[in-house]
Parts: sequence; C-alpha cells; structure tokens
Amino acid sequence: MSNRRPSMVERRSSINEYSTQYEDSRVSSPIPHLAGLEKPLPETIPEEVDVVIAGTGLVESILAAALSWQGSNVLHIDSNDYYGDSTATLTINQLIKWVERVNKGLINNYKNAMLYFPNNTELEYQNLIQSKDYGIDLTPKILFAKSDLLSLLIKSRVYKYLEFLPLSSFHFFENDNFEKMNNSKKNIFINQSISLINKRSLMKFIKFSINWENSLEIWNDYKKKSIKEFLQDKFKLELNQINELIFAIGLCNNDTISTPEALTRIKRYLISFDVYGNFPVMYSKYGGAGEISQGFCRSAAVAGTTYKLNTKILNYDPISKIAKLSDNSKVKINEKLIISSTQSTSFLSSSTSQTTTASYEIQRLTVIVKKSCSEWFENNESSAIVVFPTNSLKSGNKFAVQAIIMGENTEITSSNTTVWYLSTIETGDQGRADLESALESMEKSILRESKNFEEPEILSQSIKFGDDVNNNFKSGEKLQYLLKFYYIQSTSLPHSGVVNTSQYRRKNSTTSTTFNDDVLFSSLPSSEISYDGIITSVKLLYELISGSDDDFFDVDFEDEDEQDDNNLSGFNNDSSINDQINSKSINDDDNNEDDEVIDSEAVEFADDMEL
Repeated sequence: MSNRRPSMVERRSSINEYSTQYEDSRVSSPIPHLAGLEKPLPETIPEEVDVVIAGTGLVESILAAALSWQGSNVLHIDSNDYYGDSTATLTINQLIKWVERVNKGLINNYKNAMLYFPNNTELEYQNLIQSKDYGIDLTPKILFAKSDLLSLLIKSRVYKYLEFLPLSSFHFFENDNFEKMNNSKKNIFINQSISLINKRSLMKFIKFSINWENSLEIWNDYKKKSIKEFLQDKFKLELNQINELIFAIGLCNNDTISTPEALTRIKRYLISFDVYGNFPVMYSKYGGAGEISQGFCRSAAVAGTTYKLNTKILNYDPISKIAKLSDNSKVKINEKLIISSTQSTSFLSSSTSQTTTASYEIQRLTVIVKKSCSEWFENNESSAIVVFPTNSLKSGNKFAVQAIIMGENTEITSSNTTVWYLSTIETGDQGRADLESALESMEKSILRESKNFEEPEILSQSIKFGDDVNNNFKSGEKLQYLLKFYYIQSTSLPHSGVVNTSQYRRKNSTTSTTFNDDVLFSSLPSSEISYDGIITSVKLLYELISGSDDDFFDVDFEDEDEQDDNNLSGFNNDSSINDQINSKSINDDDNNEDDEVIDSEAVEFADDMEL
C-alpha cells in the first residue's frame, strides 16, 4: 500500500478494523486499495481496457467514476505514490519530496517551489516532517452550497465518503483594516458606518442580483462595462460596499471584471446562503480537492475501475493502440487515453504544445502558524476567508489576494496551529511581493485581535474587527511560523469565465492533441478559489469519449446504497451538514428539480430583506 496520508474515512476506527480484515484475506497486489471499500483487487493490470486515465486529480477522478458507472472498463494510473496529482493533499514529508521534484523539472506546470522551516529546533523539525497530522492542499478550494459539484456529490453518493464543515466568516482588507463582511440583514442593520440611504441601496441591489438575468433593462447597457461602473451608476453604492460585493462576496480578482460575470459570482454566494445552514460555503475535512478526489476514486473502484500508483505511460502506439507502462506491462486501449498535464511524458512533448500551453499563472504562499486564530472564525467554526482588494496593500496590488484560513478542527493541522493559504494571479516579482505584503498584514491583524480578545468583554465587543482604534497597535509578540511554502502554478484556463458554464465551454473546447485523436488532455487546475468549472471540464472530456454527456452519472444509486449501508454502517459521520445533505438527496436525484427548490428558497430570503 502506498505511503500516503490516511483520508478521513480511513481514520475512523470502523474502517481500520475492516481494512485489517481485508488485508489478511487478500493476496499481495501491486494495486493500492482505497480503504478496503472496493471489491477484491485483481493481481495484474488488464491486458485490454476501454479507457486509460493518467493522473488522479479531481477532474480525472470524477471522469473515471463517470465512465465506470456508464459501463466503460477503465484503468486509472498515477506516476505519484499518492492520490490527487495536482489537487493532492500532502503530508509535510511528501511536500519536501514534491518541492525537490518541481525544482528538478520533474513535475510540469509548477516552478520556483520553496519550502522553509523557520526557527524550528532539530527535534521540532523531525516531528513536523514525520507527522501525518498535517495535510497541505496543492490546490485549496471552497465548496459553495449551491454548486454543480455538490449536486454531483449528492447524486453519486460520494458525499458519504466525506465530512463537510461550514464556513461563514468572510473578511476583507481596506484602509489598512480588516472588515468583517455584512453577510446578513441583521449585520447590515446594526452597521453604523452605513447610512440609511446606503442600506436601502444595498438591499435593493441584493434583491436585484438574485434574479439579475431577468432584469435585462437594468444591466444590458453595462454588458461590456465593469461591475464597478454598474454598481456606482445604477445603485449609487459607496466604494467600500462595492469592494465588499466584488471581492468578498463575488471573490473576483479585480474590479474591472465584466458586469454579467461579476453578477453571476455574487448571485452564487447569495443563493448558497441558508441552503444547509447560516453559511454559504463549506469544505471537506482532512483535505480539500485531494479528499474529494479520493472519494470519486472509491466510487470508480466500486464500479470496476482498476487502480495503480507509481506508474506512468512510457509510450503509446496509435496504430496498435497499445500503451507501454513504466512497470513493463502493456495495455490495449479501445477508446481513449486521457493524460493529466502533470503526467505528460516525452513521447508526447512535441505534439502537445498547441493544446496544453499554460498561459496563466497562479502564485501561492502557504504557511502554518502556531496560533489557533479563533478570532477570525465564527462560533463552532474553524475556517475563514480573507480577501485583499486591489490597491489595498502596501505593495500596490493590481489584483486581489485571497486567503483561506483553516484551523485545527479541519483536521489538516495539529492542535493550536492554523494553515493559511494565500494566492494571487499577479505574475513575477510583483506577485510574490503582494503575497508577502498580505501575509504581513494578516500577522499584524491576528496579533492585534488576539490582544483584543484578552481585554474586558465590554471593550472587545465595542470595536469592529480591525477598527481604526487599533491602527497603531504594536506587539512584542512574534507570530511563530512552523512552515512557509511558496510556488508558482501554471494553468491553461483563463482567470475569468470559470463560473459561467457556456463561456467556460467555449474557451476550453479543445482538449485533444495533434498527436492522435485518441489522446486527450485534461485541463489544469484554474485560479478559481471555488470548485466552479470542475464539472464542466469533466463533461467536456466525457463528451469526447462517449459522444455526449446525456448519460453522465445517469445511474440509480439507490440499489448501490443498500449494499453500501450494510458495508459502511459505521463510517458515516454525525455532522449536521451531512445529515442535511442526506435528507435532501433522498428525493432530489433530479438535479433540475433540486435547483428549483434552492432558487425559490433564495428568492424568499431576498424578499425578506426589506428596510
């Protein structure tokens, strides 16, 4: 079995007991199993399959499950010794090896990887790199409660392999202060910095944005203009409110984004609120995209997909349709070969430049701090979003810096530590300067807010998060960093248009290579902080393989559920979110039906926003 960080499912005592029994009952196999959830594994790679998929990233894992449930015989391999590929969740030890491979040019589309362990003793360093309490996401993302990925997780029952936690705390940085977003009617009412006239304007816009597509007369003249112009001209909103809508609610990279795209992003937040609780966003414990990838791999394995790690494609003959693998085995491919760009091999290098060119960059800075950072979280939560709008940093940032904060209850970090994921689409030295400037502001803020929480209750409740009263705060305390991790990720996907399905399809319709029509490339992870665009990427590949996406996960999973419930009775968690997802999934297998229910709830929520 591969040396990887145990997933959430594998950490449960019931799965450990089952896995032990499973290991004892099976013969040695070169194919790593996934927590013993599959049927007994074959001892050898099949000689002939319909589809080979190289790379176990999120797109590839969903595709493998979709094809397997549709009836295709799939071989799913990965050159790494862990699942997730470019969307993996790695231990510190795995991260060290990953950085070494990137800097040797062995992993495509990543560069300038740096890993730093400041101020650690040798013992602390050894404990850190050997610990499996830490799980660092290469592509950290959040999941909106109203999204196509969550709909698929419900329909496919893959959500049963996962555990979700809420995220409702959004902060944005402006005028050298952190502001907590007004994400409810109550917060807007009690915010004394907003005049009554502006409160009415803000409520008016929120009501409009729920069904903005049906109010063409309001926004049509701004179709090719920026959202900032639209909000200023049509709703007379002030700059801080505009920034909050664009950068915190819309999670846009800049304020020049087109009005239709920004409205789509803002609506995404609003219709996700109160679907499963008083929050718009959730995330999976024990890791993000890497954990969800493993969930779909389990689903694919149950449907018959064969898995093998530490294996890559050495060559492919388009005439005989035979691929040679690094373990010296050969497999005939009847239909398609799908390759993740990070798994690309030399025999394809001359033929893929036109279709896999990574034209866009994402700079990422991940740190682990020795502090709980609970001041940033809502009650009973362990995560937050922090955004830095354009021109809000000392570095003069032209693009937003976005940060996802994950505390110890996310199970990706140890007690009293927190992981900060920062990212920007800015390029070159400016991008790194923006990240460092944002990190400096966050450090100053959390030390200041920690001091506030120690003050008498009447004082701590009388000031806003990061109010001007604290601007001159200076602390003798230093924030201890256990790890700093920087790298540049390339992508072939534009930074805009991801949330608009039709626009995304137009921009990313070409995925085949000039080498042969039987060879397809999956798209690289985008800069989008959410999972939007993932399902569209999968369906584009699925259509090229199957001819259409009409039967995409068109499976009645109720029969499978009966068998799963017998085998996994002890595996499902008791979290309220999963319980609500389960109750919604019982009668909502039709995705369109589910959309109507959620949309109507959102409209009612908006209608209640009268002042």
